[in-house]
Amino acid sequence: MIQVGLIGFGLAGRVFHAPVISAVPGLKLAAILQRSRGDAAALYPEARVVSTLEELLGIEEIRLVVIATSNASHFDLARRCLLAGRDVVVDKPFATNWQEANELVRLAQEHGRLLTVFQNARWHGDFQTVRKLVGAGTLGRLVFYEAHYERYRPQLRPGAWRERAEPGSGVLFDLGPHLIDQALLLFGTPEALSADVRIERDGAAVDDAFDVALHYKSLRVALRATMLACGPDLRFALHGTHGSYVKFGHDLQEEALKRGEIPRDDTWGGEPKEKWGSVYTEKDGNVVAKPLPTERGDYRRYYENVRDAILGRAAIDVTSQQALNVMRALELAQESSRKRCTVPWRSE
Repeated sequence: MIQVGLIGFGLAGRVFHAPVISAVPGLKLAAILQRSRGDAAALYPEARVVSTLEELLGIEEIRLVVIATSNASHFDLARRCLLAGRDVVVDKPFATNWQEANELVRLAQEHGRLLTVFQNARWHGDFQTVRKLVGAGTLGRLVFYEAHYERYRPQLRPGAWRERAEPGSGVLFDLGPHLIDQALLLFGTPEALSADVRIERDGAAVDDAFDVALHYKSLRVALRATMLACGPDLRFALHGTHGSYVKFGHDLQEEALKRGEIPRDDTWGGEPKEKWGSVYTEKDGNVVAKPLPTERGDYRRYYENVRDAILGRAAIDVTSQQALNVMRALELAQESSRKRCTVPWRSE
């Protein structure tokens, strides 16, 4: 049994981490660091609730620490946990810049600890479907891949740290890591990158929309996020020499977790037929649309892999190099947008 300490019990800790950790055999949520008064103790009575990092790290049985706090705090908290000899999961984004992220990777290697980033969107049912589709070559040679995170939230949240002008805030660092990680997992690092990172809502202090294009030899990847999309919720559009795949609507796990549901069995993460995407092909001069069942999504698979990696049973899925590549892409996107130009991919 791997005992887990969770730092932070806001949206990320309460919704995405605590219930999923609790649902994975072999993991025990042993402690929760909640600095302000809240209901962590009521929701997880078997976990010890502490108010300082020193208290949490003072619990010798804790082997894995999960950091689910504001982005600007990730580096210092992860550094202190690694130096204390703990394995670490950091919520996305990894850090506020590539240099911080690289320093954490160096520390983890130096101290022989596991370090990974919480890229739960890899285990969305829609992305699992896309990954399977691309791997099978069903659409032929892909020429265009488009992925969106679109919401309609015109009202500002002035008290929210994500909307304050500070390092690591804004939509690029909030939603960009998901879209970028998925694209790099499918296609590897690009030859170049171009981006438009901008503010669309009146009075916003940080970016709330972006378009990022990844340039490959014969493929263009378009990644988009905005808070002002009230229309149809496009999620994926893939076009290839043999056909297309189009999917609307987002994975259902997030809303289920927000309702207080906990993953319990193999029905978790399933998507109803009416939400499936479709594969479009040509037959006898006519376009034929065929619904494609969405693979079952399951955030538990992320933590099952972390558990198995700690126990030496599997390689870690979200590697340090992949995490560094996402940070590099975020910084290149900022540079491209600032300079209004396409920038070449740089590994160092």
